[in-house]
Amino acid sequence: MLNIPTQSFPAPSSQQRVSPGGSGATGRNKVALKPGHSLMDWIRFAKSGKDLTGLRGRLIEVTSEELLKHNTRNDCWTCIRGLVYNITPYMDYHPGGEDELMKAAGIDGTELFDQVHRWVNYESMLKECLVGRMATKPVITNKVISPPPAPMSLAPPNSIAPPPEKDGRPRYDWFQTDSTVHLVIYAKRKIPSSGCTVVDLRDGVLRIEVLLQKMSYMIHLRLTDEVEDNVSVQTAFSVGKIQLTIRKQKAGKWATLGQALESHNTFLRKQDRAVFYRECALVSKTDVNHNTRVYRLQLPPGTAMHVPVGKHVYLKTNIQEAEVVRPYTPVDRTLWTPPDSAQDPDLYLMVKVYRDGLFTPHLDSIHPGGSISVSGPEGSFSLRPLRDVTHLFLVAAGTGFTPMARLIHTALRDVQTIRKTKLLFFNRTEEDILWRSELDELAATEERFEVEYVLSEPRESWSGTTGRVNETLLRETVSKPDGSKCFACVCGPDAFTELTMGLLRQQGFEDQALHAFQG
Repeated sequence: MLNIPTQSFPAPSSQQRVSPGGSGATGRNKVALKPGHSLMDWIRFAKSGKDLTGLRGRLIEVTSEELLKHNTRNDCWTCIRGLVYNITPYMDYHPGGEDELMKAAGIDGTELFDQVHRWVNYESMLKECLVGRMATKPVITNKVISPPPAPMSLAPPNSIAPPPEKDGRPRYDWFQTDSTVHLVIYAKRKIPSSGCTVVDLRDGVLRIEVLLQKMSYMIHLRLTDEVEDNVSVQTAFSVGKIQLTIRKQKAGKWATLGQALESHNTFLRKQDRAVFYRECALVSKTDVNHNTRVYRLQLPPGTAMHVPVGKHVYLKTNIQEAEVVRPYTPVDRTLWTPPDSAQDPDLYLMVKVYRDGLFTPHLDSIHPGGSISVSGPEGSFSLRPLRDVTHLFLVAAGTGFTPMARLIHTALRDVQTIRKTKLLFFNRTEEDILWRSELDELAATEERFEVEYVLSEPRESWSGTTGRVNETLLRETVSKPDGSKCFACVCGPDAFTELTMGLLRQQGFEDQALHAFQG
């Protein structure tokens, strides 16, 4: 066994990765945890000073043969991205249950982890369980090792002609005037009209990520000279061209655009790209009902980001020295956003505050002017399947309404083939119904929209639908008209989503006509 000094075994990066499925992939099922086994309880236990690895503080190199020996419930090691953890102490704290963890017992669990848990910050949560790193086998080769390449110098091109058609990778060019720099990206494919470009310009470092379905194209540069923070982004969606305009602080011509930084000019699967966070300021908190608020967040200067319909972002913060991340789907300022506010750059997050929770009380404690880390857009939802849909059904429970809010707006405003959009909205009580007055007003004024509320704990005066989601209720409320093409979206607690998706399949909805929002 090896004693590895702390300085030679650096802490893993705090950046996280997320599954391309994100809010659209089928997530794990949560299990009922024993009392005293919440995430906060795990954080306290992990910091208790107990030896969670069984190695008395040593870090070792682990061979595949050694890893395989630790494959039982009471002695369970797994490997994630080259680091080995003793996850035995975590078994009773895992929301997905021990069966999920045992799938990775004694083996490299990276792929299994990525399928469901990629957005979870395992490095922070399991750092006290770190056994060591996987041993690497030496590779013998006769090749001469070349010196590393010199930093890339990006000289201006003679022209900005379209890129060759044979190469499917996106590319970019740039040109300049004495006062501005213009960077042109050729995606070489049509770009979703909902937007796909995230720009961060800070302290002379330009980071651009272009999200193209499951792929991510990155430009990452330290610019030649100082520039202003504001960035203008124009997109020609049909031809797949994006142009950025940046103003120079000092007039003059640059010999190069700048120096390439890590991951510059790369085209990777989105799930292989580390999530990037920026600090966003809290502008305001607005009550929606007795336990839910809309939090308005302002992007920092130099950031240009639009979250497409159906996508979510991750919020990240440190609680008791542990990094905690939660996904939230932005909503618009109101259910029916007026045209003059369509370009509002701020993020609006509708969040239910759980007073005995871990993350939401911390979020609610932030005062206007405070900040929190926010990721770029995540999730697999696409508007493409709705192009020829005639009936859209949205089944939501509680704050599962949030991805439906913007989808309702889009279906009524932008998708002309949809003849009817129906929201089936499950809650415990009338007081829990989010944006009820706005939903009622929209249903009264828009003949293509219908809303039906279902309460599980109604007052005696309630005359609407009651109960919980079941086969009979869905057959009565989500019926497919003859000759129609239907699509259904579901969002709520994991158990609700799984049950509803199964019932809709029994009703004849095929997988390509279903989407589950899960975070």
